[in-house]
Amino acid sequence: MKFMTNTILNLKKILYLILAIIILISCEPSEEGPEDPGNNTEVPLTFQVFDMVIQVENNAPVVSKESADYLNCSVTIDGKGVYDDYQGTARIRGRGNSSWLWYDKKPYRIKLDESSGILGIGKNKDWVLLANYRDPTDLMNTFGFEVAQWLGLPFTNHTRYVEVTLNGDYIGLYQLTEQVEEGGNRVNIDKTDGWLICLDADDGPDLNPGAGDNFWSSVFELPVCVKYPEDPVSDQLYAAQHDFAKLEQAINDYNYDSVAVLLDISSFIDYLILQELVYNVEIDAPRSVFIHKDKGGKYVMGPVWDFDAGFDFDWGTMYTGHNFFNEQELVLGTDPANHTNGYRISGFFTQMFRNHRFVSEYKSRWNEVKDSIFEHAWKIMDQYAASLEDAMARDFDRWPIDKNYTAEILHMEDWLTDRVPYLTTVINNYPQGTVPTTKTDCGTLTCNVSMSYVLGYEQTVSVNVDENQLLALLGITEAELNSTATNIVPLKTDGTEGMNNTNGVYGAWFEADNNPGYWANGHVFIEIYENLTVWDCGLRTGEGYCTIGEQHTVRMQYQYTQGTETKLVTVIVNFTIAE
Repeated sequence: MKFMTNTILNLKKILYLILAIIILISCEPSEEGPEDPGNNTEVPLTFQVFDMVIQVENNAPVVSKESADYLNCSVTIDGKGVYDDYQGTARIRGRGNSSWLWYDKKPYRIKLDESSGILGIGKNKDWVLLANYRDPTDLMNTFGFEVAQWLGLPFTNHTRYVEVTLNGDYIGLYQLTEQVEEGGNRVNIDKTDGWLICLDADDGPDLNPGAGDNFWSSVFELPVCVKYPEDPVSDQLYAAQHDFAKLEQAINDYNYDSVAVLLDISSFIDYLILQELVYNVEIDAPRSVFIHKDKGGKYVMGPVWDFDAGFDFDWGTMYTGHNFFNEQELVLGTDPANHTNGYRISGFFTQMFRNHRFVSEYKSRWNEVKDSIFEHAWKIMDQYAASLEDAMARDFDRWPIDKNYTAEILHMEDWLTDRVPYLTTVINNYPQGTVPTTKTDCGTLTCNVSMSYVLGYEQTVSVNVDENQLLALLGITEAELNSTATNIVPLKTDGTEGMNNTNGVYGAWFEADNNPGYWANGHVFIEIYENLTVWDCGLRTGEGYCTIGEQHTVRMQYQYTQGTETKLVTVIVNFTIAE
């Protein structure tokens, strides 16, 4: 078996070398995608690996990713006769979140002193060096960019591979690409009235509370960071939150016509298709979800970013592992609107799957691109792999891991090959959705529960909803209650829907003001698993949280959708905190 595996790998290497020779002779351009909106900067593909030397002033080490800690440096790039050489002064710092904190091979942000084009990519001061240390193929971000470009998602990043020497030390193979930002050669939106936002837990108000450029969105409580305008004032933050709430509310109502006025739906569909294709769970947090809006225009998804948490990464080994391509799983699930067999991602991404027209267009788009979406991009990846082989070997010598990059590229190819027919079956069997439904208030139930302060999270009581009364109010059977037609959502005190931020299939943490929120500020919680009428509950103790004698009145709502009608029953839970 070992002999057969080595033989296969050697044959693959030979094929890579043949492809590399063909590339050098022909320099074939990228195939056209199914549709090109005309606003992606034309940058020819190149598979050459370039040399980049960074020398920091006084040979100082780069130990911080804070903007205040940029270090002066010089940058030299050998264009190897393909592009002009580059030499200039700049500043450098670290970048990234988990990639900066967890891994030895660090990513970097470079700010040139003078705006310059580098290796055929349009002029700008800001550039990124992606380490791709978690990714044993070095191709995951490149694959995501290539698919996005082919689908026609606007302002998609480009890739140049460089081997980097920092302060005289060879630090390996890096992916040089654009910083996602407003700019003529970047996200080309109006400087006065354009918006670039990012849905990102790391940059949001929970994990970055003092940043001054973020807020919780009004409807889906998403962590939103305003990337442009830079350093927004309070009026701009309010305007962004207010404007984004209009889109959120339209999505929450899943009215196609209302959403289409505010959002480029085709970009939304393509964005979700790409995330599911590579099984990118970052949209669950969410992280790195960029959305832009030009003056007088609609919200448009993108640019895409950050794909090395996809491809069925094993999060059990997230701090040290490089384990991908394990099995076929789903982000959106088999029924996205009801989060069946997938992640319970925000309704911002899934609520439109309740709309028949949207589902039909989503299926149509997938069936339009499925036969080429992988094949096209993989031809490009094969060409990269052929040209990168020697550089990847040197990188693996510098940063040894427990994987063989040639074998992992084969695993990636096999996983994606299997994924397309798998997704075709799943997507074509999505429920058809409905037109926007009428909502019928069928009544209210009340539950009074006394929880023990001492037991905290581990209560011996539960919230018991009277099933017979519930079924009578909804006018449905027990089987219908336990079907995918039923959803249970937390309600805010004003009656609008909140988010589930617990581990349950349904449920919520409720904060001091009885609104559903996050564990960080939570007082009491409800978690619902298989039994939809018996709910786990608990509380958080400690300074600033629950106290003995405290009371909370919170609301959960059953939503049963059949055809064009959604029947609602609200459950009011009165919690008392006893000793």
